[in-house]
Amino acid sequence: MALGGGAWLWGALPRCAPLPAAPLHSTYHEDGPPSYYDNQDFPSAHWNDKSVRQAFIRKVFLVLTLQLTVTFAFVTIFTFVKGVRGFVQRNVWTYYVSYAVFFISLIVLSCCGDFRRKHPWNLVSLSILTVSLSYMVGMIASFYDTEAVIMAVGITVVVCFTVVIFSLQTKYDFTSCRGVLIICLVVLILFSILCIFIRNRIVDIVYASLGALLFTCFLAVDTQLILGNKQLALSPEEYIFAALNLYTDIINIFLYILAIIGRAKE
Repeated sequence: MALGGGAWLWGALPRCAPLPAAPLHSTYHEDGPPSYYDNQDFPSAHWNDKSVRQAFIRKVFLVLTLQLTVTFAFVTIFTFVKGVRGFVQRNVWTYYVSYAVFFISLIVLSCCGDFRRKHPWNLVSLSILTVSLSYMVGMIASFYDTEAVIMAVGITVVVCFTVVIFSLQTKYDFTSCRGVLIICLVVLILFSILCIFIRNRIVDIVYASLGALLFTCFLAVDTQLILGNKQLALSPEEYIFAALNLYTDIINIFLYILAIIGRAKE
């Protein structure tokens, strides 16, 4: 879920040294957040147009792969190159500049419907968001041990791959749980505020564990929204927002898992 990662990113760095929820339904061509149309009575064997939906899925995962490659490159450089690692740790202010760029890009892509569907500006905005978020993730990773970062990357790959494959194969409709997950996200954000004042290792691990679990569920929901054969579906024109959803879900899962490993090693 794209709108939900900001709270974690804002509080992650100082401790080391996926914001409002998206709406459920709207008219597609409305200039606002992307629409999720009711797909309850639509037979799975007769999607809007199978070729269009399949092309949409391929495009989403292609964009997602490019985003994750950029982020992995930042994490690798910030973790293994000592000069870069030292620079980002000494210049924490760059994190907050990147956060501002990320936040503005996120709001634009989430709330400006016409802009989000206008090529090539949608790709330009998504690229800016990806680079800024990758810089923040790389900086956060630089404050952890190299072993912890490698473990977090490995666990994240296994978890995300398993969840995506399961969501593609299962008959259970995770999209029907979207409202419950949004409520859980609000509770998690309130919990994160509480953690600012309660500096306790166990509380931090519990918070990170709940966050990883919640965004794992969001990953399952967002994966099924792309498929188009469940109760709710994302329009095939919204490949930018679909990739953004999956990307921020995976990034949040990685950061929470990294926090769990980092705090467990202390």
